[in-house]
Amino acid sequence: MVSLDLLLNALAAGLLLGGFYAAVSLGISMAFGLLDIVNIAHPVFVILGSYAAYIMNARFGFDPILTGVLFTPVFYVLGVVLYRIYYASFERKGAESLRGLVFFFGVLFIVEVSLLLAFGVDYRMVEARYIGESIHIGPVGLAYRLLVPFVVGVMLTGALYWFLARTFYGRAVQAVAQDAFALRLMGANPFKVKSIAFGLAIATAALAGALLIMIGPVEPALNREYIGRVFAVAVLGGMGSISGTLVAALLLGVAESLTATFSGPSWSVAVSFAVLLLALAVRPAGLFGR
Repeated sequence: MVSLDLLLNALAAGLLLGGFYAAVSLGISMAFGLLDIVNIAHPVFVILGSYAAYIMNARFGFDPILTGVLFTPVFYVLGVVLYRIYYASFERKGAESLRGLVFFFGVLFIVEVSLLLAFGVDYRMVEARYIGESIHIGPVGLAYRLLVPFVVGVMLTGALYWFLARTFYGRAVQAVAQDAFALRLMGANPFKVKSIAFGLAIATAALAGALLIMIGPVEPALNREYIGRVFAVAVLGGMGSISGTLVAALLLGVAESLTATFSGPSWSVAVSFAVLLLALAVRPAGLFGR
Protein backbone atom coordinates (compact mmCIF):
# COMPACT_ATOMS: atom_id res chain seq x y z
CA MET A 1 0.00 0.00 0.00
CA VAL A 2 1.30 3.47 -0.90
CA SER A 3 2.06 5.68 2.08
CA LEU A 4 0.09 8.96 2.02
CA ASP A 5 3.05 10.87 3.49
CA LEU A 6 5.34 9.50 0.78
CA LEU A 7 2.84 10.46 -1.93
CA LEU A 8 2.41 14.00 -0.59
CA ASN A 9 6.15 14.53 -0.38
CA ALA A 10 6.61 13.21 -3.91
CA LEU A 11 3.93 15.59 -5.21
CA ALA A 12 5.42 18.56 -3.34
CA ALA A 13 8.94 17.79 -4.60
CA GLY A 14 7.58 17.43 -8.14
CA LEU A 15 5.87 20.82 -8.05
CA LEU A 16 9.02 22.50 -6.73
CA LEU A 17 11.12 20.76 -9.36
CA GLY A 18 8.63 21.89 -11.99
CA GLY A 19 9.19 25.54 -11.09
CA PHE A 20 12.89 25.03 -11.77
CA TYR A 21 12.14 23.25 -15.06
CA ALA A 22 10.13 26.29 -16.11
CA ALA A 23 13.17 28.54 -15.60
CA VAL A 24 15.34 26.17 -17.65
CA SER A 25 12.77 25.91 -20.46
CA LEU A 26 11.82 29.57 -20.90
CA GLY A 27 14.71 30.23 -23.28
CA ILE A 28 13.68 27.34 -25.53
CA SER A 29 10.04 28.46 -25.46
CA MET A 30 11.13 31.87 -26.75
CA ALA A 31 13.74 30.76 -29.28
CA PHE A 32 11.97 27.67 -30.60
CA GLY A 33 8.36 28.68 -30.03
CA LEU A 34 8.44 32.37 -31.03
CA LEU A 35 11.49 32.73 -33.27
CA ASP A 36 11.54 29.32 -34.97
CA ILE A 37 15.19 28.87 -33.92
CA VAL A 38 16.00 25.33 -32.80
CA ASN A 39 18.64 26.27 -30.25
CA ILE A 40 19.66 22.79 -29.14
CA ALA A 41 22.61 24.40 -27.32
CA HIS A 42 20.41 26.16 -24.74
CA PRO A 43 21.04 23.59 -21.94
CA VAL A 44 24.81 24.05 -22.23
CA PHE A 45 24.35 27.78 -21.55
CA VAL A 46 22.45 26.77 -18.41
CA ILE A 47 25.52 24.74 -17.39
CA LEU A 48 27.70 27.75 -18.22
CA GLY A 49 25.52 29.77 -15.85
CA SER A 50 26.07 27.12 -13.19
CA TYR A 51 29.84 27.40 -13.53
CA ALA A 52 29.63 31.20 -13.35
CA ALA A 53 27.77 30.79 -10.05
CA TYR A 54 30.35 28.26 -8.87
CA ILE A 55 33.31 30.55 -9.64
CA MET A 56 31.76 33.58 -7.96
CA ASN A 57 30.74 31.50 -4.94
CA ALA A 58 34.07 29.71 -4.53
CA ARG A 59 36.28 32.79 -5.00
CA PHE A 60 34.19 35.63 -3.60
CA GLY A 61 31.46 33.94 -1.57
CA PHE A 62 28.63 35.35 -3.74
CA ASP A 63 25.17 33.90 -3.32
CA PRO A 64 24.28 31.87 -6.46
CA ILE A 65 21.05 33.81 -7.03
CA LEU A 66 22.95 37.10 -6.90
CA THR A 67 25.47 35.73 -9.40
CA GLY A 68 22.65 34.66 -11.71
CA VAL A 69 21.21 38.17 -11.64
CA LEU A 70 24.62 39.81 -12.16
CA PHE A 71 25.45 37.58 -15.14
CA THR A 72 22.07 38.02 -16.83
CA PRO A 73 23.23 41.10 -18.83
CA VAL A 74 26.43 39.25 -19.82
CA PHE A 75 24.43 36.31 -21.16
CA TYR A 76 22.05 38.72 -22.91
CA VAL A 77 24.95 40.24 -24.86
CA LEU A 78 26.25 36.73 -25.58
CA GLY A 79 22.84 35.79 -26.98
CA VAL A 80 22.66 38.89 -29.18
CA VAL A 81 26.13 38.19 -30.61
CA LEU A 82 25.26 34.53 -31.18
CA TYR A 83 22.07 35.45 -33.03
CA ARG A 84 23.92 37.95 -35.24
CA ILE A 85 26.35 35.20 -36.26
CA TYR A 86 23.46 32.80 -36.86
CA TYR A 87 21.55 35.38 -38.90
CA ALA A 88 24.48 36.39 -41.07
CA SER A 89 25.58 32.81 -41.69
CA PHE A 90 22.27 30.98 -42.07
CA GLU A 91 18.95 32.80 -41.60
CA ARG A 92 19.64 35.58 -44.11
CA LYS A 93 20.58 32.94 -46.69
CA GLY A 94 17.52 30.80 -45.98
CA ALA A 95 19.65 27.92 -44.68
CA GLU A 96 18.51 28.01 -41.07
CA SER A 97 16.75 24.63 -40.98
CA LEU A 98 19.39 21.92 -41.11
CA ARG A 99 22.58 23.99 -41.19
CA GLY A 100 21.32 26.16 -38.35
CA LEU A 101 20.71 23.07 -36.24
CA VAL A 102 24.26 21.88 -36.97
CA PHE A 103 25.53 25.33 -35.99
CA PHE A 104 23.93 25.15 -32.55
CA PHE A 105 25.13 21.57 -32.11
CA GLY A 106 28.63 22.89 -32.78
CA VAL A 107 28.13 25.65 -30.21
CA LEU A 108 27.00 23.03 -27.68
CA PHE A 109 30.09 20.93 -28.39
CA ILE A 110 32.50 23.90 -28.16
CA VAL A 111 31.10 25.17 -24.85
CA GLU A 112 30.97 21.69 -23.31
CA VAL A 113 34.55 20.84 -24.32
CA SER A 114 35.76 24.24 -23.10
CA LEU A 115 34.20 23.60 -19.70
CA LEU A 116 35.75 20.12 -19.61
CA LEU A 117 39.20 21.54 -20.35
CA ALA A 118 38.81 24.28 -17.76
CA PHE A 119 37.17 22.34 -14.91
CA GLY A 120 37.55 18.64 -15.70
CA VAL A 121 34.89 16.01 -15.14
CA ASP A 122 34.60 16.53 -11.37
CA TYR A 123 31.25 17.66 -10.01
CA ARG A 124 31.12 21.22 -8.67
CA MET A 125 28.72 22.69 -6.14
CA VAL A 126 28.06 25.93 -4.30
CA GLU A 127 27.63 26.79 -0.64
CA ALA A 128 24.89 28.92 0.86
CA ARG A 129 23.47 29.03 4.33
CA TYR A 130 19.96 28.01 3.29
CA ILE A 131 20.75 25.22 0.81
CA GLY A 132 20.84 22.42 3.39
CA GLU A 133 17.78 23.62 5.34
CA SER A 134 14.10 22.80 4.95
CA ILE A 135 10.70 23.65 6.35
CA HIS A 136 7.87 21.27 7.22
CA ILE A 137 4.17 21.74 6.67
CA GLY A 138 2.59 18.79 8.44
CA PRO A 139 4.14 15.63 7.02
CA VAL A 140 5.46 17.43 3.93
CA GLY A 141 9.07 18.59 3.92
CA LEU A 142 10.10 21.44 1.61
CA ALA A 143 13.84 21.68 1.03
CA TYR A 144 15.10 25.22 0.44
CA ARG A 145 17.36 23.94 -2.34
CA LEU A 146 14.12 23.19 -4.25
CA LEU A 147 11.85 25.88 -2.77
CA VAL A 148 14.11 28.81 -3.71
CA PRO A 149 14.51 27.67 -7.37
CA PHE A 150 10.73 27.19 -7.54
CA VAL A 151 10.03 30.73 -6.33
CA VAL A 152 12.67 32.25 -8.61
CA GLY A 153 11.46 30.18 -11.57
CA VAL A 154 7.85 31.33 -11.10
CA MET A 155 8.99 34.96 -10.73
CA LEU A 156 11.11 34.71 -13.89
CA THR A 157 8.16 33.22 -15.78
CA GLY A 158 5.91 36.05 -14.57
CA ALA A 159 8.44 38.70 -15.57
CA LEU A 160 8.85 37.25 -19.06
CA TYR A 161 5.07 36.93 -19.46
CA TRP A 162 4.65 40.58 -18.50
CA PHE A 163 7.36 41.66 -20.96
CA LEU A 164 5.74 39.79 -23.85
CA ALA A 165 2.20 40.90 -23.02
CA ARG A 166 2.70 44.52 -21.91
CA THR A 167 5.62 46.02 -23.81
CA PHE A 168 6.00 47.08 -27.44
CA TYR A 169 9.03 44.87 -28.03
CA GLY A 170 7.31 41.99 -26.27
CA ARG A 171 4.34 42.16 -28.62
CA ALA A 172 6.74 42.58 -31.52
CA VAL A 173 8.53 39.37 -30.51
CA GLN A 174 5.22 37.50 -30.62
CA ALA A 175 4.46 38.95 -34.05
CA VAL A 176 7.85 38.56 -35.71
CA ALA A 177 7.57 34.84 -36.42
CA GLN A 178 4.06 35.25 -37.86
CA ASP A 179 4.48 38.20 -40.23
CA ALA A 180 7.80 40.02 -40.45
CA PHE A 181 6.52 42.28 -43.25
CA ALA A 182 3.60 43.53 -41.15
CA LEU A 183 6.03 44.14 -38.32
CA ARG A 184 8.06 46.42 -40.58
CA LEU A 185 4.89 48.40 -41.35
CA MET A 186 4.52 48.93 -37.59
CA GLY A 187 7.94 50.57 -37.56
CA ALA A 188 9.87 47.70 -35.98
CA ASN A 189 12.98 46.05 -37.39
CA PRO A 190 12.52 42.23 -37.35
CA PHE A 191 16.27 41.67 -37.08
CA LYS A 192 16.48 43.93 -34.02
CA VAL A 193 13.41 42.33 -32.46
CA LYS A 194 14.82 38.83 -32.94
CA SER A 195 18.18 39.92 -31.54
CA ILE A 196 16.49 41.21 -28.39
CA ALA A 197 14.35 38.07 -28.05
CA PHE A 198 17.23 35.66 -28.54
CA GLY A 199 19.35 37.69 -26.13
CA LEU A 200 16.62 37.37 -23.51
CA ALA A 201 16.33 33.64 -24.19
CA ILE A 202 20.03 33.13 -23.46
CA ALA A 203 19.87 35.57 -20.51
CA THR A 204 17.40 33.28 -18.74
CA ALA A 205 20.08 30.57 -18.79
CA ALA A 206 22.27 32.58 -16.40
CA LEU A 207 19.62 32.49 -13.68
CA ALA A 208 18.54 28.93 -14.51
CA GLY A 209 22.16 27.78 -14.20
CA ALA A 210 22.45 29.36 -10.76
CA LEU A 211 19.29 27.52 -9.72
CA LEU A 212 20.59 24.23 -11.12
CA ILE A 213 23.80 24.24 -9.09
CA MET A 214 21.76 25.01 -5.96
CA ILE A 215 19.72 21.85 -6.48
CA GLY A 216 22.75 19.61 -6.94
CA PRO A 217 26.34 19.35 -8.19
CA VAL A 218 27.01 19.91 -11.88
CA GLU A 219 29.56 18.76 -14.46
CA PRO A 220 29.97 19.85 -18.11
CA ALA A 221 28.12 16.93 -19.72
CA LEU A 222 25.05 17.39 -17.51
CA ASN A 223 23.48 19.56 -20.22
CA ARG A 224 22.59 16.43 -22.21
CA GLU A 225 20.09 15.37 -19.56
CA TYR A 226 18.12 18.58 -20.10
CA ILE A 227 17.82 18.59 -23.90
CA GLY A 228 14.84 16.24 -23.83
CA ARG A 229 13.30 18.00 -20.83
CA VAL A 230 13.33 21.53 -22.24
CA PHE A 231 11.90 20.50 -25.61
CA ALA A 232 9.27 18.33 -23.90
CA VAL A 233 8.16 21.32 -21.79
CA ALA A 234 8.15 23.69 -24.78
CA VAL A 235 6.10 21.33 -26.95
CA LEU A 236 3.69 20.21 -24.21
CA GLY A 237 3.03 23.77 -23.04
CA GLY A 238 2.39 25.06 -26.55
CA MET A 239 4.91 26.64 -28.86
CA GLY A 240 5.76 30.09 -27.54
CA SER A 241 3.27 30.01 -24.66
CA ILE A 242 4.98 31.26 -21.49
CA SER A 243 2.07 30.33 -19.21
CA GLY A 244 1.93 26.96 -20.95
CA THR A 245 5.63 26.49 -20.27
CA LEU A 246 5.02 26.87 -16.53
CA VAL A 247 2.07 24.45 -16.51
CA ALA A 248 3.94 21.87 -18.61
CA ALA A 249 7.03 22.19 -16.41
CA LEU A 250 4.97 21.57 -13.28
CA LEU A 251 3.36 18.51 -14.89
CA LEU A 252 6.73 17.15 -15.96
CA GLY A 253 8.21 17.77 -12.52
CA VAL A 254 5.38 15.90 -10.81
CA ALA A 255 5.58 13.04 -13.33
CA GLU A 256 9.34 12.68 -12.81
CA SER A 257 9.06 12.88 -9.03
CA LEU A 258 6.34 10.21 -8.86
CA THR A 259 8.28 7.98 -11.24
CA ALA A 260 11.50 8.37 -9.24
CA THR A 261 9.70 7.72 -5.95
CA PHE A 262 7.71 4.64 -6.91
CA SER A 263 9.67 3.15 -9.83
CA GLY A 264 13.24 4.26 -9.17
CA PRO A 265 15.34 7.28 -10.20
CA SER A 266 16.70 5.53 -13.31
CA TRP A 267 13.23 5.62 -14.91
CA SER A 268 12.65 9.33 -14.32
CA VAL A 269 15.11 10.28 -17.09
CA ALA A 270 12.85 8.64 -19.68
CA VAL A 271 9.74 10.53 -18.55
CA SER A 272 10.53 13.70 -20.54
CA PHE A 273 10.98 11.77 -23.79
CA ALA A 274 7.76 9.85 -23.15
CA VAL A 275 5.93 13.14 -22.51
CA LEU A 276 7.41 14.64 -25.69
CA LEU A 277 6.34 11.68 -27.85
CA LEU A 278 2.89 11.60 -26.24
CA ALA A 279 2.37 15.33 -26.77
CA LEU A 280 3.40 15.10 -30.43
CA ALA A 281 1.07 12.14 -30.98
CA VAL A 282 -2.01 13.38 -29.10
CA ARG A 283 -1.82 17.19 -29.21
CA PRO A 284 1.02 18.54 -31.36
CA ALA A 285 -0.08 22.15 -30.68
CA GLY A 286 0.47 21.65 -26.94
CA LEU A 287 -1.82 22.42 -23.99
CA PHE A 288 -1.97 26.15 -24.67
CA GLY A 289 -1.11 26.11 -28.36
CA ARG A 290 -3.36 27.65 -30.99
